[in-house]
Amino acid sequence: MEITTQQYKHCDLISVKGRIDSYTAPRLGEAIESINNAGRYKIVLDLSGLEFMSSAGFRTMLMGQRNCKRYNRGEIVLASLPKRTQEALDLTGFTPLFKSFADLTSAVGNF
Repeated sequence: MEITTQQYKHCDLISVKGRIDSYTAPRLGEAIESINNAGRYKIVLDLSGLEFMSSAGFRTMLMGQRNCKRYNRGEIVLASLPKRTQEALDLTGFTPLFKSFADLTSAVGNF
């Protein structure tokens, strides 16, 4: 899995390529946590390069969302969600917990 981060004026972008499973999910958690530790809580998660996400990845996203939304500081929004991952979010009931956008521009523009 490859994770890249980029800081914008109003939010931070985390781009994920590859698989998020129980082995790689902690790296995603560390990326979200490092952004939060810097005092930034508005995050766009670009999943256009995502091949697979396990329950560990969903759990990491949920924990990051909870931390970002604490005290109404921000949130994690999803961009370019693959169809299979969207179906898994629907199945697990996580869909209402995350705003989802078709492309990166509209996700970043949300903030």
